[in-house]
Amino acid sequence: MKIILNLLRIIVGVLFIFSGLIKANDPLGLSYKMEEFFEVLHLTFLSPYSLAFSIIMNAFEIIAGVAVLIGYRMRIFSVLLLLLIIFFTFLTGYALFSGTIRECGCFGDCIKLTAVETFWKDVILLVMILVIFFYRNTIQPLFKGAGAVFLLSVLFAFGIQRYTLKHLPLFDCLPYKVGNNIPEKMKLPPGATPDVYEMMFIYEKNGEKKEFTADNYPWSDSTWKFVDRKDKLVKKGNAEPAIKDFILTDLDGVNQTEAILSESKPVYLFLVLNTQKAGSGWDEKIKALQQQWKNQQVVIYGVTASTKEEIAAFKQQHGLEFPFVQMDGVAIKTAGRSNPALILLNKGTIKGKWHYNDIP
Repeated sequence: MKIILNLLRIIVGVLFIFSGLIKANDPLGLSYKMEEFFEVLHLTFLSPYSLAFSIIMNAFEIIAGVAVLIGYRMRIFSVLLLLLIIFFTFLTGYALFSGTIRECGCFGDCIKLTAVETFWKDVILLVMILVIFFYRNTIQPLFKGAGAVFLLSVLFAFGIQRYTLKHLPLFDCLPYKVGNNIPEKMKLPPGATPDVYEMMFIYEKNGEKKEFTADNYPWSDSTWKFVDRKDKLVKKGNAEPAIKDFILTDLDGVNQTEAILSESKPVYLFLVLNTQKAGSGWDEKIKALQQQWKNQQVVIYGVTASTKEEIAAFKQQHGLEFPFVQMDGVAIKTAGRSNPALILLNKGTIKGKWHYNDIP
């Protein structure tokens, strides 16, 4: 039994350290996934704390994994791990059987697991952790300095996340990583079948709402009043583009995506997810870049999900003169893991990406 117990400790410990490290590389990514869970579970009041929860969870996975490997304070950590895996199993089970969340983000954006794969991974881990829990009193520290190693793991778990939040992820697993061509990533993989949607029209009559297709909507019956239009998924495809929401529109709503991606000059995209919550300390660097724009050496666009009024106030506050375009907030959060962030494009290919602390 001792051999089996040690083998389970190695598997559980390594898996938790690996999972924690991948997510610690991009704690903002996990916080966005948490916000998705909070919305589905109607716990949106927790959304403002999602980043704090993300940092704590990532750190705990690393710390607990180290504790299991070295046999440190197993009476405490076996209980904590059991509670955590029960919670994870509930969440992944809910995601699987409700169909509301396609990916749990258990291994961040670097390793994508389906809802089915994630659920059964957690079930297997639950069984292994139950064995460790029942035999926790027999597990002793591997060496005398286990406490020091544990303390180092705590410092490392929080330190690496502090670094990635002050800069950018050490390993960029997102479709907007340096070297990728955005137009190419917006295409379906060769041989893939896209999702098929049908346009549905919602009309109302005598207080009753009904859906119609483009073939049978009551165009000749004036007693039906148009309410809304939506796209309904009728056939699920087997793949989707890596980038599917990169749409840049000017403040009048005109699509500028193709013009920006085909620009012959170097194009800088200054991503500002929310102008009211933007970080500080970048003004002088952006103004130096703005001077190159004035000299017609480069092209700069601010990219934000904020309103026209908020953009105007932001430009005036920071002395910005280059134009701003708008893009969906989810796309901005995916493209740049800081607010603001800077991306350099050359005919649609990403040549550079910087946290606002590291703008050259």
